Amino acid sequence: MNNQGNKVLEFTVSAVVIGVVIGVVMTAANVYLGLYAGMTVSASIPAAVIAMGIYKGLLKKNSILESNMVQTIASAGESLAAGIIFTLPALVLVGAWQNFEFWPTTLIAISGGLLGVVFMIPLRRALIVDDKDLTYPEGVACATVLEAGSGEGKKGFITILIGLGIGGIFKLLTSGFKVVQGSVEKAFVQGDRVWFFGSDISPALLAVGYIVNLEVALLVFIGGSLGWFITMPILGISGDLASKDALEIAWELWSKQIRYLGVGAMLTGGVWSIISVRKGIVKGVGELKNTYSRGKNQTVKRTEQDMNLLAILVMFIISFTIMLFVYQSMIHHLGLTFFTSVVMTILAFLFVAVSSYIVGLVGSSNNPVSGMTISALLVTASLFLVLGFTGNSAILATLGVAAIVCCAACTAGDCSQDLKTGYLVGATPKYQQIAEMIGVVVPAFVIAPVLSVLHSAYGIGTGLKAPQATLFASITNALFGDGSLPYRMVIIGAASGVLIIIFDQVVLKKIGKFRLHLMPMAVGIYLPITLAVPMLIGGLIRYFVERKNKSQDEAGNGVLLSSGLIAGEAIMGVVLAFIIYMNIDISGSFSNYALKDLVSVLLLILVSVYLWMLARKKT
Repeated sequence: MNNQGNKVLEFTVSAVVIGVVIGVVMTAANVYLGLYAGMTVSASIPAAVIAMGIYKGLLKKNSILESNMVQTIASAGESLAAGIIFTLPALVLVGAWQNFEFWPTTLIAISGGLLGVVFMIPLRRALIVDDKDLTYPEGVACATVLEAGSGEGKKGFITILIGLGIGGIFKLLTSGFKVVQGSVEKAFVQGDRVWFFGSDISPALLAVGYIVNLEVALLVFIGGSLGWFITMPILGISGDLASKDALEIAWELWSKQIRYLGVGAMLTGGVWSIISVRKGIVKGVGELKNTYSRGKNQTVKRTEQDMNLLAILVMFIISFTIMLFVYQSMIHHLGLTFFTSVVMTILAFLFVAVSSYIVGLVGSSNNPVSGMTISALLVTASLFLVLGFTGNSAILATLGVAAIVCCAACTAGDCSQDLKTGYLVGATPKYQQIAEMIGVVVPAFVIAPVLSVLHSAYGIGTGLKAPQATLFASITNALFGDGSLPYRMVIIGAASGVLIIIFDQVVLKKIGKFRLHLMPMAVGIYLPITLAVPMLIGGLIRYFVERKNKSQDEAGNGVLLSSGLIAGEAIMGVVLAFIIYMNIDISGSFSNYALKDLVSVLLLILVSVYLWMLARKKT
């Protein structure tokens, strides 16, 4: 632990600069990864390791509080990216935007991110300090890295760099030179049924599976299996599909039918997630009433100092003003703008409390942000329909609320983990809270350009699946536009979600550790099964590594290499997007050769074996 003295190196220029640089890079990387795989990864541990590598290896000093400040700033931008990419691409998909407009996108990110921090601050003592049932696993893991890993900072830094190199080169071979397949797929028709199996050839997805652990990776795969291996053959082949080849049939069945089972399951999961944390919501609201009832002139220890109430109110007013300006510029309807902003503020606070509570309970990886955003979207849309607001303005306003709420919930979840880390290592809360705001504002300016380039290069909704945004677009277009949903599949998915919850609560909760958490399964149904396969492999590697070596922790070589693999592939994906955007083709005739599928699979196996071998080594 750090000392409790007043003069400590913590909120320094070097910490802010390093944190901002890492935050910008990880934000861009997570924009790509989130659109590709439907999930992002935390920047906290890799940022902490990089910071320790820089301070100890280059600057020749060992500063745990400065390293903590670096990871606080860096992880804020990464979480903000998730909030934006899960929602705003829906505006492009429904045709409300033709591209990602810079100022609306940036200001929505800033406003939502700041609200997430502002609303979380009054909850800090109740959730982070007083509630012993909330463990905040990622926050504890990051504190462990900072406290025990200072001596290993340089070694961990090198491990991440190796991952960066492997991930980047693999992506270059796949999407640049195109000598490696991006995915290997096989399908065949048997009678009036189609059967499909395939896998993405992606070290990043392998690494995601390793980081989220076997349970989540397996649940995603189970969800995908329900859709692709069971539902797809049951649906059969009919109509125009009969004239198409097997792969086309499989993908069309998924696109037009199967993924809407996932939509229904996500809707059920969203409602259930709110019900599950209802006590935490009530407790969080109650804490706001008495947090600042303590004497204003009371001397407070450095490690217990939050931003003062006046500063919090000023930041709230700034966020609310930005929000009013953005909505008015988007929908040009003053009454709807004000109403939307009030609704958004209420929902944002509600879901900030939910997010802050649930990440402490089950970790950020299991934070049902999609479910909360769906709930916010449906509540807002229902209010607009009752009040008679329809058309393009209603679509913009509804998705705008969803974006703000999602950004606030994502940022609050990250802020909670960071404040837990700071609490354990003796950081000053108010400096961390200021750092969170810096980490929100600066990376927000890179999100819109990266989104625009990725959309131009790969196509959001096609090359980049953007599962959450596609879901929100489908729901909004069905409610306000001329779109339609296959409601039969949505209803079946929702009903299946209810059955899964009942089975989990009545049977599995009593007999064992494995649980059928609905949201990962719903995401698995919604996403292509090809994404779930490498994730499952990564999860299995993590399982067998930890079974062999019980002492492995969140700072292990496997997590560090995986963080590098993800960042490397994602960063190269953004670089290649710029190359494609500039109409430069770096592939050649050598990209087509015999045994390409086999070579691609063997390369993924090679990376898997290396991950397995390195992860088994003690740090």
